[in-house]
Amino acid sequence: MQQISRMLMKLFQRARLEKPGQVDPRAAGFTLSLLVAMYDRSGMGYVKTRSAAAALISLSGGTLLAKYRAFFHFYAVPDGKVALITRSALRSLLTDLNQIPAIVGEGCTLSCVEIAIHDCFHGVRNAAIVEEKFLSWLRSEPAVLLWLPTCYRLSATEMVSHQARCR
Repeated sequence: MQQISRMLMKLFQRARLEKPGQVDPRAAGFTLSLLVAMYDRSGMGYVKTRSAAAALISLSGGTLLAKYRAFFHFYAVPDGKVALITRSALRSLLTDLNQIPAIVGEGCTLSCVEIAIHDCFHGVRNAAIVEEKFLSWLRSEPAVLLWLPTCYRLSATEMVSHQARCR
């Protein structure tokens, strides 16, 4: 928990320097509280770094493709010269990401995660998939993660301004 707290302090300190006046000084504390609420429900005082990273990536301002690639690299298993996502790694990713909508009462069941894994690996004979297959599956907007592109689109529209006048 201390490691994540220090990392968040550095992250938001850098953000405050880059965008003065736009970052609340309490942002690191609020973010840590959110991560604890999502990933430490038993109160053990422990949050997996990878889970915290998945949440921060999904809530960041990056593009969907950048987020999807980051998920792959955080959860993939090295296999010689390539990295692969196994069913187990995908299960971990989806379980971690589902804690985000779950915090507001919108999470899905474990069966949703298993259905998504089955869909992702449909027609795959190997035990793991390469990045392109993983990205292709995510671009199809699986139901288990539909909240992610929806939130991205909502945040993208916040910056749109129209020069139209209404009567």
